[in-house]
Amino acid sequence: MQRWRGLEDIPQDWGRSVVTIGSYDGVHRGHQLIIGRAVEQARELGVPSVVVTFDPHPSEVVRPGSHPPLLAPHHRRAELMAELGVDAVLVLPFTAAFSQLSPADFIVKVLVDKLHARAVIEGPNFRFGHRAAGNVAFLREMGATYDYEVEVVDLYVRGEAGGGEPFSSTLTRRLVAEGDVEGAAEILGRPHRVEGVVVRGAQRGRELGYPTANVETLPHTAIPADGVYAGWLTAAGERMPAAISVGTNPQFDGTERTVEAYAIDRVGLDLYGLHVAVDFLAYVRGQEKFASIEALLEAIGADVKRCRDLTAGR
Repeated sequence: MQRWRGLEDIPQDWGRSVVTIGSYDGVHRGHQLIIGRAVEQARELGVPSVVVTFDPHPSEVVRPGSHPPLLAPHHRRAELMAELGVDAVLVLPFTAAFSQLSPADFIVKVLVDKLHARAVIEGPNFRFGHRAAGNVAFLREMGATYDYEVEVVDLYVRGEAGGGEPFSSTLTRRLVAEGDVEGAAEILGRPHRVEGVVVRGAQRGRELGYPTANVETLPHTAIPADGVYAGWLTAAGERMPAAISVGTNPQFDGTERTVEAYAIDRVGLDLYGLHVAVDFLAYVRGQEKFASIEALLEAIGADVKRCRDLTAGR
């Protein structure tokens, strides 16, 4: 899959393509319907499929300080899109100047002049251009002039997550923030993931007999509510069952919120400096401060057993 950052990265000899545009944070099951249809349509027409997305999130430029927690960084979104069969991902730097583009100018500069769109696949509430003035009806109207078709795909899947609310990135962020990682996984179609580099912490886990990977998470990451979770730690291509702690470590009067993962039954791991991924399978318990270190160790032992059982065979 090709990855481009900015319009200037698109090959000059790029031909017709099927395009879909959106933030696609999380590439959840609703997003997968749209992207999957774009891939299918591209194959039917014998042209490549392209996903257009933005960095940073448009809300941060339009309303500074409002950047939402991210369900997946751009490199992870690209991996997920590649798994869906996408041929190219275009990340457009979303600047103040770019935000001023009218819907018509956006269509001409991006879809027509650079990507030579043969078809555009979107959800029913797709908005674009300055002040989000462009919609699907306008996109279709301009398609008559610039020789592309528009297909609308209903992305609003429903399930048990969120009490039956339509699946969305907003709902997923809320469930993650509440610690409902199982509900988030239903929407995403996979466990919620947090990534980052392993850094040195206070090393109290090592002293207690449970050495943890202290993950310095990427900016704006959507981090689950404080507590203990079962899941997996992936490092250097190896996926290991893990007991995951999120919080400030109140047992030792901590103040900094951290994500730490203990690779269950693994001895002698040296992960410092490695980029790792932490996948959240299930909530185990909330963050607590125990009466003694002995009580803490007893709780950790129970947590690890629970996490071992939850991840077994998964």
